[in-house]
Amino acid sequence: MTSKLRETRRATRTPAIWRGRSTSEVEHAPVQQAVRGRFSIPWRLVSGLLVLTLLMVLALLFSSDAFYVHSIAVGGLKYMSSNEIFTLTNVTNMQIFWVDPEQVRTDILKSPTIADAQVRIGWPPNMVQILITEREPALVWEQAGTANWIDLQGRVMRQRENRPDLLRVSVDASVNGPVGTTINPDIVTGAVQLQSLLPGVNVLRYHPDKGLGYNDQRGWEAWMGTGSDMSEKIHIYNTIVNSLQARSTVPNEINVANPDAPFYSVLTGS
Repeated sequence: MTSKLRETRRATRTPAIWRGRSTSEVEHAPVQQAVRGRFSIPWRLVSGLLVLTLLMVLALLFSSDAFYVHSIAVGGLKYMSSNEIFTLTNVTNMQIFWVDPEQVRTDILKSPTIADAQVRIGWPPNMVQILITEREPALVWEQAGTANWIDLQGRVMRQRENRPDLLRVSVDASVNGPVGTTINPDIVTGAVQLQSLLPGVNVLRYHPDKGLGYNDQRGWEAWMGTGSDMSEKIHIYNTIVNSLQARSTVPNEINVANPDAPFYSVLTGS
């Protein structure tokens, strides 16, 4: 009986299959994490330190005397001095971060002697660097007892040194008052041409009605007007002189300011 019962139980057993741990057991399994050697800094603390550092740097920059302009570096000077340029910049004792290079350039160009200026802002010691281009004088203009330089465009500049090589133009006493900021460029053009055409003449005269002239060494006044046609006027002038000398006539004045209607006045002769 017993042996039959055992055989019956064996026949009815279902083969066993291993399905692993149940899902519920995996989900509820305790998780253990080990953190070793990790140290975290609060991000707010980091941000605060950065802000504090920046504030300290800014305070140093704005309080340190090294960042205030007490001098400048200037290049390209020929007639002017660096102190004169420094005065024109209007940045003396200014904090370098408030210096506007375009404004500095504008202030410098107010000087009639300066043709161009390049301004750069940097770090100490040469925080303000300026490269100057000065105007070149074409002649010396003497009016009302004062001598000034005049460039080719007729700009009036202060005479900064003695230049014997420059042509001198003496203005007639009938012209009252000092010279303005400019003169007619035609006057300058005519004077420069006469200088090349008359190498023996170092001083010209200027009269508001007669223009440019000079005292001819042969004893009379010569007036040439203004403009760029001085070569033609000199040719006409020489023709008139030759004609007068052929007739033994000594003029008092020869005026070819208008080449289409030249004239002369006679002092003596027939």
